[in-house]
Amino acid sequence: MLLQIPDILTADEVRQARLLLADAPWADGRDSAGPQAAQVKNNQQLPHDCDAATAIRQLVLRGVERHPLFLTAALPKKVFTPRVNRYGGDTPFYGAHVDNAIRFTANGERVRTDVSCTVFLSDPDEYEGGELQVQDTYGSRGVKLPAGHAVLYPGTSIHQVTPVMRGQRIACFFWIESMVRSDEQRRLLFELDMALMRLREKHGECDEAVAITGTYHNLLRMWADT
Repeated sequence: MLLQIPDILTADEVRQARLLLADAPWADGRDSAGPQAAQVKNNQQLPHDCDAATAIRQLVLRGVERHPLFLTAALPKKVFTPRVNRYGGDTPFYGAHVDNAIRFTANGERVRTDVSCTVFLSDPDEYEGGELQVQDTYGSRGVKLPAGHAVLYPGTSIHQVTPVMRGQRIACFFWIESMVRSDEQRRLLFELDMALMRLREKHGECDEAVAITGTYHNLLRMWADT
């Protein structure tokens, strides 16, 4: 499931992030890539423990924790430490690749990469190119969103960032280990939850809403790993 999520960051939080990036110490992005991905990766990334990366990470984590659409779509169990990258100039692209299935945090904790997330920090008119292209059963889908908006997509997907021809594309990215490993099952739960929300808006807490809520939680109980 590929899902766009508006306003993970507020306009004020985007401004804060942009100020933090003004003097950020960018490094070679290949340092964090696996053997296959490193061959097609040509971007820059903030060092994991620099002040700008730490502060932006906290902004993004607060944003996802308060966003109901993110929570119901990703059903997060663990969130891998967010990182910040930049495309443009001599480091403009990241070719087609699949992310590592397991990532290791700084303290050695394993995180399974069920869901990938990109939070855009640059607006689309600030750069040319730089689409996130995600392959699914319907072909390749391109995503380029306003600053502060995010996209979720399955960690199993082949994806790439197309070359940035003008300007700079800056984003925060991370992975989620979901309580529900299967993308198919997560999609069904998400669609059921959205339908239930619309039912409540029309009819309140009716008998049908109570019954469907029970079905949702019974499916979640069946499929979730906590």
